[in-house]
Formats: sequence, C-alpha cells, structure tokens
Amino acid sequence: MLNIFYYVIIFFGDLMTKIKYELLKNNNGDEMVRLGRLITNHGTFETPIFMPVGTLANVKTLMPEELKACGSAVVLSNTYHLWLRPGEDIVNKAGGLNKFMNYDGPTLTDSGGFQVFSLAKPKNISEEGVKFKSHIDGSNLFLTPEKSIEIQNKLDSDIAMSFDECAPYPATRKYIENSMRRTLRWAKRGKEVFNNENQSLFGIVQGGEFEDLRKESALKTVELDFDGYAVGGTSVGEPKDVMYNMISYATKYLPINKPRYLMGVGDPIDILEGVSRGIDMFDCVLPTRLARHGNCFTRTGKINIRNAKYKEDFSKLDENCDCYTCKNFTKAYVRHLITAGEVNGGRLISIHNIRFLIKLTEEIREAIKNDNFEEYKKNFINKYESRH
Repeated sequence: MLNIFYYVIIFFGDLMTKIKYELLKNNNGDEMVRLGRLITNHGTFETPIFMPVGTLANVKTLMPEELKACGSAVVLSNTYHLWLRPGEDIVNKAGGLNKFMNYDGPTLTDSGGFQVFSLAKPKNISEEGVKFKSHIDGSNLFLTPEKSIEIQNKLDSDIAMSFDECAPYPATRKYIENSMRRTLRWAKRGKEVFNNENQSLFGIVQGGEFEDLRKESALKTVELDFDGYAVGGTSVGEPKDVMYNMISYATKYLPINKPRYLMGVGDPIDILEGVSRGIDMFDCVLPTRLARHGNCFTRTGKINIRNAKYKEDFSKLDENCDCYTCKNFTKAYVRHLITAGEVNGGRLISIHNIRFLIKLTEEIREAIKNDNFEEYKKNFINKYESRH
C-alpha cells in the first residue's frame, strides 16, 4: 500500500513540474499541421499559440489582467535584461518570475542568445562564452551557457532556453557550421548544470540556411533529450522563402510528442507559414513595437493610424476584432491619442495588436479541428494582402 502511494505521489509530482505536450489532431492528414495541448504548472492551453513578450517582466504598457483578457497563455521575459536589472537574485527572492510580475499564467525566459547576436562582435564569441558590453552603462559582461542556465533557474520560469548563438544572415557556410556545432556543445553544457525541478528546458536548432546543417543540428539536439525544441536563427534579415526553408529543414526531424517553438516571429503570414511547417509556439515584440509607432494589424493588412484619412473615421480598428480597444474606441480617437503623444494611444493599439495575433491562433486551432486549415490560410492571406 505504501509503495502504491509512493508511486502516485511521484506520478502527480511529475505532472506538476515539467510541461507536457499532447498531440490532439493533425489537419486532414497533414502531419506538419498540428493541434496540440500544452500542460504547464500555470494552466493548460491548446496550441498553436502566440506568446506576448515582456522583456523586463512587463509587456510594455499592459497589466497582467489585460493580457489575460487578450487570451494570453505564455508570456516571455528576457534573461539578459533581467540579469542586468533588477538581477536574478531579486526576482528569486520575490518568489520567481510569476510572482514578481504577478502573472498567473506560464512564463518562458530566453537565454540571452539574441543579445549575443545584437551586442557582441564575432571575435568576442569563444568556446567558453561571449564577451560584450552592457547596453546600460557600457560595462564589460561575460555570459556562458552555465551562467545563462543559472540565471534562468533563479528566475524560475516555466520554460528556460538553452544558450545559443543566433548567427547573422548572410554568413558563410563555414561560419554557420562552426556556430551551430558550438551551440550544440553549449546546449550540452547548459543541460548538465540545469537543476530546477519545477522548470522545463528547451533546446534550440540552428544551422542557418543550409539544409544539411539544420538536419544535423536538429538530430543532435534531439539526442540531448530536451523538454521541447525551438527553431532559432530566423528573422535576422533573410528573405521570407529562406526563413520558411529554415523552418522546414528543422521541424521534420523534431519529435511529435514535444512542443516546437519558432523564436522571434510575429508577422501574421509568418505565423500561418510556421503552422504549415509544424510549429506550435510563436513569440515576438512586433505587436507592441508597431503599436508605439501607430501601426495596427487589420484583416486587410497593417495600417498606420497617423494617416490623415483616419481623422474622422469613427469605425473600430478592425471590424472583426473583439478586443477592449475595438469594443470601446474608434480609429479617430486612437489617432488623436497617438498624434497628441498620449501614452494611452500606444497602449490601446498594443492591446489590439496582441489580441489580433492571439485571435489568429485561436482561429487557426479551430480550422485544424475542422480540417480546413489550408483553406483558412489561403483566405486569410488573400484578404490580408488585398490592401497592397
């Protein structure tokens, strides 16, 4: 009897500590287009999903309850930025990232790898780690795979990411090959020191635009047996067809029983193309970054609300949108706020843009359930591009 009780505790303890992915359905026999279920310590959600980015434990200008009203599941924060301020120890003392930012849904922390791409020079990337300067005060920093994991363990997000090099585009095959294999070695080192039993760890597939290198990276990353897998090195200036190939080259070698995450992608058409290629999770700063400049997603493409033609337009930002902004305000009012430099202008568009992408993934999930994803994708893209 005691033995049975022991194994029950172990079983349910496991369910409460590591994320689980369940494949629910493929679209009309297409093995790549997936409807899934992501089970986390902070809730269960169907995938594909779009994940808002809260770089400094805060999605710019939005409160946690507003994110939930948008349908948000996972929210991202940035390891590099939280390391610099307020510091991982303060977040840890607060009870971890969820309690610190008062968000009761699941959280994901990136590894700092993108800062390697954006702040470090290639000569400062070594086998041991990366030297670069703080964007705040110019002080010298050194980030290693072990340090990245240590920081994320203390942040206590639901999902942590392996430390990787996000290589530039274009780059020589030799550079990409060396970078990809170093990323594999970094992944192994990071996994060896990972020690937060309440957290899951994802590996990252690199390999640039080269199919054989993507295959090698995917297969060897899978051998390390992570809780989920990300496709990295996209959205770094490459043409769309190259990006879509990068995704396809990787996902066909990833296990069907683990989640697949496309890093840094938030354009509506790119989300649809990612789903076509087997992706379950997307994130991007795009919705809030666009909003601060007055740009709004609509079913007929992006619009800039600063345009004079919206001065007397008393319709909502998008006729099909059910967000707080569209329920309560008009283009004319939001334009007034933006042109007057009022903070609430960007806030209202941020709410709309985030809800737009989350609603897109809701509709994608419904289309997969009904076996008509390809029709939905075609119709959405035709309408979205009709403004051009």
